[in-house]
Amino acid sequence: MFRQLKNIDTAFQHIKTFTIMVVIGSSLLCCFTVYQAFNMVLTAQERIYLLANDKALEAFSAERKDNIPVEARDHVKMFHHYFFTLDPDEKVIESNINKALGLADNSAANQFSDLKEAGYYTGIISGSVSQTIYMDSAVIDTSIYPFSFRYHGTQKVIRSTSVVTRKLTTEGRLRNVNRSDLNPHGFLIERWKVIENRDIDINKR
Repeated sequence: MFRQLKNIDTAFQHIKTFTIMVVIGSSLLCCFTVYQAFNMVLTAQERIYLLANDKALEAFSAERKDNIPVEARDHVKMFHHYFFTLDPDEKVIESNINKALGLADNSAANQFSDLKEAGYYTGIISGSVSQTIYMDSAVIDTSIYPFSFRYHGTQKVIRSTSVVTRKLTTEGRLRNVNRSDLNPHGFLIERWKVIENRDIDINKR
């Protein structure tokens, strides 16, 4: 009889040990599953898919600091593009200048006012002049805030009788502002000034 009870007690201990191991194993598996699911959610949140030409393209999120040099360079490039790309059309001039002035402070607005008072834009319209600009380089110093920059570009001024090539050098600095549709990079150009703007070639047409 005592031997039978002892066997029952041993069996109970085995069952108890087995049950504890199953519970611990289930708990570990549950924790691992939750951890993996959490990681998958975080990974999914970092992915952005863009639809282009009926194809889904994956984009990756990144810290703003990782993209500052690229975004700053493009901001400077687009400002100069809008400010110096002109056609003999008052609406085109007004549209481009407004876009440029949305990327800079009063230093750019003052330059525009001086050119307007000097009859520069009137001369473009009356002389059927087209003007384009190409960025050669834009050096951004991101080691000190606000970020200073120096821009080098080549202008093409197309007149009815000639094509003038000019070298343009400007400088200024960038400070952070809120992003918007008119200012997608979230920078504002300050203390902008033209350092050099000279003819380097003239070709007759």
